Amino acid sequence: MPSELDRTPAPAAARPALWRMAGTNLALGATVFVVWFVLGGDRALQAVANHWQVSLTMVFGSLVGGGTSEGGGAIAFPVMTKVLAVPAPQARLFTFAIQSVGMGAATLTIVLNRVPVEWRAIRNGAPWAVLGVVVSSLALAPRLDAPSVRLLFTAILVSLALALWISRRCAPDRRDELERVGSRERAVLFGAGLVGGLLSGAAGLGENTIMFALLVLGFRVCERVVTPTTVVLLTVVSWAGFATHVFLMNDFTGPVVDMWLAAVPIVAIGAPTGALICTRMSRDMIVRLLYVLISMEFVSTLLLVPMSGERAILFGLAIAGFTLICFRIATGGSCQPAKGQDAGATP
Repeated sequence: MPSELDRTPAPAAARPALWRMAGTNLALGATVFVVWFVLGGDRALQAVANHWQVSLTMVFGSLVGGGTSEGGGAIAFPVMTKVLAVPAPQARLFTFAIQSVGMGAATLTIVLNRVPVEWRAIRNGAPWAVLGVVVSSLALAPRLDAPSVRLLFTAILVSLALALWISRRCAPDRRDELERVGSRERAVLFGAGLVGGLLSGAAGLGENTIMFALLVLGFRVCERVVTPTTVVLLTVVSWAGFATHVFLMNDFTGPVVDMWLAAVPIVAIGAPTGALICTRMSRDMIVRLLYVLISMEFVSTLLLVPMSGERAILFGLAIAGFTLICFRIATGGSCQPAKGQDAGATP
């Protein structure tokens, strides 16, 4: 059974004033809208008319991106590739581009309102995540077919949900921050950052999922703190991925730009609003929302992604393998040593 902590809302100190966050969100949204309209002009308005399906998708996607550890691309990528028939490379680039705006706005809201974030995880993981996403965007993503990327990402999400469900019953206690960050912890954060960056370069997101799994399952950090932490981390990864496409690959052109213009004013409001909603949610509510979103992702993958018999077997094995890894981290392989174990740790 879930512990009493699971049903307890975040303490007052961890919940910035509603009026202050709402004011920040309004100011950010208004600023982005003015810049969008002035620079985009008639093309921006025409983009909304031509790609209203993308705008509608990002209403929900931006709320999910700012308020959960999934990222807006968790909604955008599957809808665009499975429903709107957008080629996977364009959908991946759109994910980076729109998250750079939406998640960036959510990050500003988090920072300006002093929402609790585990900054040591970001400082140790972000540089390696940036390296991973750049290398993956340039060398790995062009060699992967879209169904394989989608199945891999879905397998990781399903495994996370299963391991999270198990860990909340086997080891439900959580803390508000990393107790210690010594050489062992830094090495694990380096590795998680690199692996997540490589996955993000292939699918548009994934760094947030890997770091969420590590911090919650391995380090036992509370979901209320981990969620905004992953939002900030995914923002950094999205900026790096977007810059790679713009300056090194030179492929941010044509329809991707128009789809991006259609969604910019939506995510500038939606993602910060998602971050605000997250500060009002209890641990239990956050986890239940993740269960729902991951279930939707799993069902949509089964229904819409082409899957041969061999691919289906590999998909099942991937879920089983990732679940075992997450379960090991959650119940028997905790990355957080007891106090005093690592004399060289830093607070």
